[in-house]
Amino acid sequence: MDNYIISHEEMTAVYEAMRTPVKLGMVLCEDGANIDCPNVFKKPDGTWGMVFAKHVPGAEKEGYETWLAQSSDLLNWTVEGRLLEQRERGWDCLQADGGLCLLDPQWEGSQTAFKYEDKYWMTYIGGSLPGYEPDPLSMGLAWSKTLTPESFERLPEPILKIDDADARAFEKKTLYKSTVLWDKEQTLGFPFVMYYNAKQEGAWIERIGMAVSRDMVHWQRFGSGPVVELGDEDLSNISGDPQIIRFGDLWVMHYFIAYKCRAWDTFACSKDLVHWQKWEGQPLIEPSESYDQTFAHKPYVLKYNGCVYHFYCAVGSQGRGIALAVSEWHE
Repeated sequence: MDNYIISHEEMTAVYEAMRTPVKLGMVLCEDGANIDCPNVFKKPDGTWGMVFAKHVPGAEKEGYETWLAQSSDLLNWTVEGRLLEQRERGWDCLQADGGLCLLDPQWEGSQTAFKYEDKYWMTYIGGSLPGYEPDPLSMGLAWSKTLTPESFERLPEPILKIDDADARAFEKKTLYKSTVLWDKEQTLGFPFVMYYNAKQEGAWIERIGMAVSRDMVHWQRFGSGPVVELGDEDLSNISGDPQIIRFGDLWVMHYFIAYKCRAWDTFACSKDLVHWQKWEGQPLIEPSESYDQTFAHKPYVLKYNGCVYHFYCAVGSQGRGIALAVSEWHE
């Protein structure tokens, strides 16, 4: 196990490089709607895109859909259109919360989405029951050649389900948000590595596990259990919404913790994509303002032109929307 240990100095260096103490407030919100799960990338035309989930409480068909916003400066966002919509029938007819796959993981990298087989790929949590994240949810897959609204096609069946033969005890209730890394070195013997949080039966506890694939379509679980969890079996808690970054010789997983009615963003580090060492220090983002006083969670972090941008889901005085914090700011 010594080969997997990461020093306190290395962990602290990650924290210092990625901390964002300056909160700029909400950058995407909508009256009467929940805006959730930011996923930010640079588009082929050089502008920025944000994939996000939208849920309208009390709607006739209440559930998640996936939308796209655009920006020229990472600060001012306008909604461009819908990527995954509700449908009349099917296993995912009312729930479709997606995130773009195969994003460049390199810290200060291109921030673009890679194409595989000339397609952009998206995994999503899907379901057929109305409401806000109603159990059970399964993992779906969609693709597009253009990254434009209304262009995504979907596989007819889920790629991961709670009743799969290789499903583990921590994921028998529902599957949640995922991110897919294209590991071109095939560290684990597979080019595509997925991290996702899932909920067990019984007490509400969510943990982060792994799956792997050779072709983006056929997936298998990796390992006998989760790779990141809070470790408290006595109280409900969540470790969720992972994002993977390559930082020097380390892999960094940004994720959120929900515990004792609070939620905040933190990270873990790994040398091999399997053994993850959690940061035990100050959160990267935690509730502090009226607009994120309930939750400050679900991270997407990037560095561009010397500035670190930390997008997150804020829940507070302005409802549920996307907020932004940065490493520094000069008017």
